[in-house]
Amino acid sequence: MWRSIASNALTLMIVVVFLLGGLVLWGQGQYTDRGPLLEAICVRVQPGARLSAVSEDLVERGAVTSGKILRIGADYTKKTNQLKAGSFLVPPHASMEQIVDILTRGGANTCGTEIVYRIGVNSSSVQVRELDPGTNRYVQKAEFDPAADAPVPAEFTEMRERDDTRYRVAMAEGVTSWQVVDTLSRVDVLEGEVATVPPEGMLAPDSYEVRVGDSRQALLDRMQAAQEATLAAAWQDRAEGLPYDTPEEALVMASIIEKETGVAEERPQVASVFINRLEQGMKLQTDPTVIYGITNGQGVLGRGLRQSELRRETPYNTYVIDGLPPTPIANPGRASIEAALRPAATDFIFFVADGTGGHAFARTLAEHNENVAKWREIERQRGEAAGGTQTD
Repeated sequence: MWRSIASNALTLMIVVVFLLGGLVLWGQGQYTDRGPLLEAICVRVQPGARLSAVSEDLVERGAVTSGKILRIGADYTKKTNQLKAGSFLVPPHASMEQIVDILTRGGANTCGTEIVYRIGVNSSSVQVRELDPGTNRYVQKAEFDPAADAPVPAEFTEMRERDDTRYRVAMAEGVTSWQVVDTLSRVDVLEGEVATVPPEGMLAPDSYEVRVGDSRQALLDRMQAAQEATLAAAWQDRAEGLPYDTPEEALVMASIIEKETGVAEERPQVASVFINRLEQGMKLQTDPTVIYGITNGQGVLGRGLRQSELRRETPYNTYVIDGLPPTPIANPGRASIEAALRPAATDFIFFVADGTGGHAFARTLAEHNENVAKWREIERQRGEAAGGTQTD
């Protein structure tokens, strides 16, 4: 009898072991298999949040089938107490294992809200944006001019109070160093004074992530280091026979190219025009340099050039001086720097707007005059003032 009892007990133990093994394998499969989430969601983890609350939120939102299995898996991998505060994008069909990794990995937020301080050529603005997890695109919630005497949108105040809001400073191509420093003085998440305006042209246009309390000077240093690296790389890869003795001279040319066209594919052609003029001993004759001589880069002129200004002798009036002006006239982007150092091979020495946002290029003055006539007709049809200049 005892032998029978022992045999039955052993059988039962084996069955229990197999059942437990099967249960473990099933749970492991549940933890690592594709999840039920049909569309991406943004999961916000509050500072000090516990995994139990987060897991139940994931269940309610259809991201996982069992909060308990998620917690057991996180405990087994020793990640239960490693939750990071912030907002994190959970992709469709993410497994529990992937979700735990996303919520415990740390680093920058991958979704949620973002406040962008934009430094533009003609104006600056603050944009409040929120990521739409379904499209993985930001949706603008509000925008305002920080220099304007107007109430700040409620969305901005609300986002500023959230712990997971990210901040960016987005610097456009073609802005001046003075404009950058002036705008940064109104970026309220940054701190500290800027002793001097950085050299013109030596700040890299880009989007920079910043944190509350970051130094304005430290951000400018990042911008300058990035531009130095871009210029050095482009100079190393430059074409032969260019009319520049130093990288700084190439940067001056790049800034002129930047101000003359916003069409990316045109930049090598525009570069070729100015290089051809230099090589033929012609004056550059470009309006943006004249404007810089008037404004010193401190804001925009806001009107057309006067004939007297085109005749006035200043270090930046390329209708009067020979060669390049003494410094850049703006901060050029990478594409303009590369165009200045690897220009297109053309015979063009003239260009004028063609009415499409681009330019018509010409090899001779006769061709150029025909293009100018076409452009003036387009202006006339649009009801705009012909020529873009004013007389005194």
